[in-house]
Amino acid sequence: MTQLLIVHRDPEIGRGLVQLVKDYTGYESVLTQGESETLVWLRRQPNLRPRILLTQLQAPGLDSFILGALLGEMFSGLQTLFLPAYPASAQRMEVAGSKVFPEPIDGERLVSTIERSVRMFSDAPDLFHVLDILQMCCLSNRSGAVQMVSGSKVGTTYLRDGQIVHAETATECGDGALSEMVSWGEIEFAYDRSVHAGVETIKKAWNALLIDALEEERRRALPAWRQQTA
Repeated sequence: MTQLLIVHRDPEIGRGLVQLVKDYTGYESVLTQGESETLVWLRRQPNLRPRILLTQLQAPGLDSFILGALLGEMFSGLQTLFLPAYPASAQRMEVAGSKVFPEPIDGERLVSTIERSVRMFSDAPDLFHVLDILQMCCLSNRSGAVQMVSGSKVGTTYLRDGQIVHAETATECGDGALSEMVSWGEIEFAYDRSVHAGVETIKKAWNALLIDALEEERRRALPAWRQQTA
């Protein structure tokens, strides 16, 4: 059974991923090279319901935030795994259960994540940690807006050339809004590159900003008497 869609512009890397998945999971994969080719192939296979999208984050003719959103509407419960162009050494924080795999790809972690994703309920939401999404956007030099949803809570973070310039939730804006969103943990997200912030309330570098937000979340988790001295 075909469980994975693998989308990558480099055929050699793509074929290597197909073989890795087959060798270590037994699952069959379909390899395509861009948004258009993927959508055309799926229209010709109306009975196919893939469980996982394993995709290069961005390349000519490919923006996987857009592709992931389109396929998520077509296939309930589709889980997305991203392959960004930046190296693993560029990451400033590790996120448990991450679905982001920079170079060099950790094959053991990738196989484990694929197995975990296949075992999820067929209509499970495609969740990512707030830190994972924002770190990926910043290291990929994204501009635009990232909307994040956790239950009834909604927040938006605005980026310009890989820097976070504004954030807002129903009750907070700026640094406070970002700290609030980080405290939500796993979220669903949507990205729109055409939306830009009307104001810029954040000046701190993105990595320092996220580390501060994470430290604030940890401090809030302490008992009240410990918060005074943390």
